[in-house]
Amino acid sequence: MTEEPLLLERRDGVVRLTLNRPARLNCVDRELNRRLREALEGLAGDPGVRAVVLSGRGRAFCTGQDLRERHADLQQGTPDLGAALSGGFNRIVGAIRALEVPVVAAVNGIAAGAGANLALACDLVLAARSARFVQSFAEVGLLPDSGGTWSLPRLVGEARARGLALLAEPLDAARAEQWGLIWRCVDDDALEDATAALLATLLAKPRATLAAIKAALAASPGHGLAAQLELEAALQSGLGRAPDYRAAVERFVAARAAKEPR
Repeated sequence: MTEEPLLLERRDGVVRLTLNRPARLNCVDRELNRRLREALEGLAGDPGVRAVVLSGRGRAFCTGQDLRERHADLQQGTPDLGAALSGGFNRIVGAIRALEVPVVAAVNGIAAGAGANLALACDLVLAARSARFVQSFAEVGLLPDSGGTWSLPRLVGEARARGLALLAEPLDAARAEQWGLIWRCVDDDALEDATAALLATLLAKPRATLAAIKAALAASPGHGLAAQLELEAALQSGLGRAPDYRAAVERFVAARAAKEPR
């Protein structure tokens, strides 16, 4: 019996999506691509979802496109990789970025090619110390896709982005954290607990607040300061009318009053 290529678990507002092709280092074939795309797109607008976690089963996070599948395609002719991207990985990256809720990548091993860029599309990336990030595209005659040429210079600057893309050298998790490519590197045996702690912090915050933060940050690269200030004011106007803000202010004032001498 063939195992499911994607495991989906929902619990307490958290959706966990686990790439489940460990024998192939979670490389993505057409079936896994479709399953992941449909799962992410299906979460859009679901008010019961508070956070999403993307991880890989086994000793790898994801090694990108399944090249054995591509090899079979090449025996039948020349596949249109651009069309495959448009209907596949590009939609997955778009779905990740479009979700209102935070998406956390828990990178447990190598993240290569499109697998690395799927992780970088997430809002927060936690990586085990043994994890590595590789823009391996140049090794097979391609350019970084799945958002790689967009995210790399924004995260690490042009010089480092060029080095990662042109040289296709692995970047270890500790250096990835130092460079600002990921949020945090943790010891291998602490990855699960660190992910749980991060989720607990996120779930303690109002869903609408996190959605507004994501929206503002997503708009920022295409805005000048004036436009971004207007967006911040518009989003803040809505948040300021919400019960969460009123309750938070009341708690703050009560806490300060309790500390004042009587």
